Amino acid sequence: MNRLDAMQLFVRVAELASFTRAADSLNLPKASASLAVQQLETELGARLLNRTTRRVQMTPDGRSFYERCKDLLADMDELQSMFQQTPQALRGRLRVDMPGGAARELVIPRLPEFLREHPQIEVELSCTDRRVDLVREGFDCVMRIGTLQDSSLIARPLGSLRIINCVSPSYIAEFGEPRTLEDLPNHRLVDYVSTLGAKSGGFEYFDGEQCHFIDMPATLTVSNTDAYEACCLAGLGIIQLPVLGSEKMLANGRLIEVLQDFPAEPMPVSLLYAHRRHLPQRVKVFMDWIESLMRPHVDPPKH
Repeated sequence: MNRLDAMQLFVRVAELASFTRAADSLNLPKASASLAVQQLETELGARLLNRTTRRVQMTPDGRSFYERCKDLLADMDELQSMFQQTPQALRGRLRVDMPGGAARELVIPRLPEFLREHPQIEVELSCTDRRVDLVREGFDCVMRIGTLQDSSLIARPLGSLRIINCVSPSYIAEFGEPRTLEDLPNHRLVDYVSTLGAKSGGFEYFDGEQCHFIDMPATLTVSNTDAYEACCLAGLGIIQLPVLGSEKMLANGRLIEVLQDFPAEPMPVSLLYAHRRHLPQRVKVFMDWIESLMRPHVDPPKH
C-alpha cells in the first residue's frame, strides 16, 4: 500500500474508531488495514493509535497527524481535479445526509439530472432523523433544518423554510377546524421530539418578533418525521411541519392547512461540512446544485 493510501486508511480508522469499519468502508481486509497502519507508525517513528479490545483511539501524535493528513488528502483531491474542465471529469464518492422530506420531494426526483451530468460521481444518500456525526461517519456534507448547535463544522446557510399547521380531513370531521388560538384547548396536538422523554413546548406560533407556546392536549408523541406525518393523516391531531415535503399532500387534500395566521417561526436550512482548507471539487459542485434546488423553496438567508 502506498503512502497516500495508507494515510487515507488511517484517517478512516481514526474517524470511525474501528479497523473493521474502516476496512469495510474501503473494501479492504481488516488484517491488511491493521498492518498498513502499523507500517505507517514504524515509518513515522510514532504511535498514532491506542488499541484496545473495545475501541481504537488517537494518541496526541495521532491527532496531529490526522489533521495534517486531512489537509494533504484534500489538497491532493483538489490537485487532481484542478485541470478538469468538464463536469464528466469529476469522480469519486459523495456521502451526504438530509431530511427525508427534502430528499423525497426535491432532491431524489432531480438526482438523475445531476448524475447524467457527472456520471463518475457515486452518491451515498442517508435520510435519518438522527443527527449523524459528519466527521466520524465520513459524510462530505449534511443538510440540517433548524437552529444549529455550536460546532467545529462550517455552515453554508441556504435560507429558511415556512412552517405550516396541518390536520387531516378526518380530524376536521371529528373535531372541527381550529380557527383561532382560543380554539386550541379544545383540540389535540401530535408532539414531535428528537428524543422520547423530552418535553415539547406545545403549539408554537411566531408573531414576527418572538415565539409563543400554547400548552394543549397531545394525543401522541413521536420522534420520527414519517410517523409524525402518519399520525396527522390518521386524524390524531395537529402537526407543524415545513411546507417543503408537504405540497403534494396539501394539493391532493390529504392534508389541510389551518390557523394560517399563526405559523411557527421559519426554520433555517443549512449545509454543513467539515473544516478543510480545500474542499474537493465534487463536494463544491454538489452543494451548489443543492442550493439551486432549494432556492425556490426558501426565503433568502439573513445576513
